[in-house]
Amino acid sequence: MTEPEVMDLLKQTGAVLDGHFLLTSGLHSPHYVEKFNVLQHPRYTEKLCRAMAEKFRSTFPAEKIETVVGPVTGGILLAHEVGKSLNTRAIFTERVDGKMTFRRGFTLHEGEKVLIVEDIVTTGGSIKEVIDVVKSLKAIPAAVAMIVDRSGGKIDFGDIPHISLLKMNVETYKPDECPLCAKNIPITKRGSTGKRDA
Repeated sequence: MTEPEVMDLLKQTGAVLDGHFLLTSGLHSPHYVEKFNVLQHPRYTEKLCRAMAEKFRSTFPAEKIETVVGPVTGGILLAHEVGKSLNTRAIFTERVDGKMTFRRGFTLHEGEKVLIVEDIVTTGGSIKEVIDVVKSLKAIPAAVAMIVDRSGGKIDFGDIPHISLLKMNVETYKPDECPLCAKNIPITKRGSTGKRDA
C-alpha cells in the first residue's frame, strides 16, 4: 500500500479526527487517529497488516522473524495478522501494575528474533517498553513496524530499525504550551494504556 492509500483508508473509516486531544504521551494535539475506527473492520486490518509484513520483507529481506509481538490492545490484532502473513507465532504484552510484561504463559527464548508491531506511534514510549521486555528475556528485537508514525520522523529506537505505512507530521504541544488550551477549547481524552504516572 502507498501512503496515500493508507491515508484514504483511514479517512474512509473516520479514523482521522480533528479537535483538541489528550494523547497517551500526555501531549495535546489538534488531530487524533482513532485506530479502532479502522481496526473494527477485519478486512481492512488484514490489508494493513499484510502491507506491514510485505514492507518488512522488502526492507529487511535477510531478516528471519520467529515471533511478532504487539502491545495490548490494538497490538493484539496487529501481531496476529502480521504473524499470519509472516507465518510466525504472534503474542502480546500487557500492563500489570502499570508495567509492561508478558502474561498468559507467553515467553521468548534467548536469541529469538522478534518483530514488534504497533498501530499509531507518537513518542514511541509503549514500543520502547516492549523492547525492554523482549531484551529482558535475551531475545532480539530485530525491527519495529507500525501503521502510522505521527512523530514527524522524531522517534528513535536506538539501533533497532523501524518502518511505517504512513508518516504524519502532526503538531503536539506540552500542556502548559498548548494554544488550544489557551483558547479554552474543550479537550477529549481518547483511549488509555493503563500506564501509571511516574
